[in-house]
Amino acid sequence: MDRLLVTGGAGFIGSNFVHHLVDHTDATITVLDKLTYAASRESLADLPESRVQLVVGDIADSATVDPLVAAHDTVVHFAAESHNDNSLSDPSPFVQTNIVGTFTLIEAARRHDSRFHHVSTDEVYGDLALDDPKRFTEDTPYHPSSPYSASKAGSDHLVRAWVRSFGLRATISNCSNNYGPWQHVEKFIPRQITEVIDGRKPRVYGDGLNVRDWIHTEDHSSAVLAILERGEIGETYLIGADGERNNLEVVRAILRHLGRSEDDIEFVRDRAGHDRRYAIESGKLRSRLGWQPQYADFDAGLAATIEWYLTHETWWRPHKDAVEAFYAAKGQ
Repeated sequence: MDRLLVTGGAGFIGSNFVHHLVDHTDATITVLDKLTYAASRESLADLPESRVQLVVGDIADSATVDPLVAAHDTVVHFAAESHNDNSLSDPSPFVQTNIVGTFTLIEAARRHDSRFHHVSTDEVYGDLALDDPKRFTEDTPYHPSSPYSASKAGSDHLVRAWVRSFGLRATISNCSNNYGPWQHVEKFIPRQITEVIDGRKPRVYGDGLNVRDWIHTEDHSSAVLAILERGEIGETYLIGADGERNNLEVVRAILRHLGRSEDDIEFVRDRAGHDRRYAIESGKLRSRLGWQPQYADFDAGLAATIEWYLTHETWWRPHKDAVEAFYAAKGQ
């Protein structure tokens, strides 16, 4: 694992992983990123050029992908279209990037016998009832609810089929909802943080009781590195940090940290197909690979994230108006 190709490495989760690699390994890293609206050169700007190179390109373009995969011993695949609301408006980029892009990468990895790790989501499992004590495990049947989660489910199945049919040296991880620095303001936590910073009421879908299992992106990064170093080929590992919170709890915590009334909330029409609850059982990752989350205290991780958005307004401000116009057009 001396030379890593990280797809989507200028995006939120991918860029945090690249920082983690620089801090915790001696590897050299090439980032392949299309630099869509959700990616940022700034997220990689402070990293040493001797160890990190950015290549702008499309993971669905085999002419770009093949020589890059050939030049690296390990591929870590973060690149994805990932915003549920956007997938409901136009599913086509999700099929192209998440399914065709993954196919292009695993074909190149098969040709060059590369170690491949595929980063996925817990949303492929559908949702759980609010009063159901169960959590998702590696054996939970797939039941995606949106075009986004269906496209990620399809990409997971492609990777598993290539492991079995062609001996692809791959692992898969399905992670719960991430939060932390460099996350685009279209996403739930940064949108609410920036709404409160701007003096507006944060908006919550439906009754606000939908539950997500939150994990700081630094913990996601350390888990992926543990899988790369110690994971078993062909295995799937679920990544979670026991961070179950409903949306109301998260928004009230943001309001509290920023000195506003916890009831200063606007409720809006619910999103179509909105999953009710996600919850991850990460016992396999912890017991077999010895991984533990650093940010077990969600409130402390949230406070650090709020501080990051307060001190990086010049990064998120240019995107804010367009995001709010998008939601306003839908009455959300």
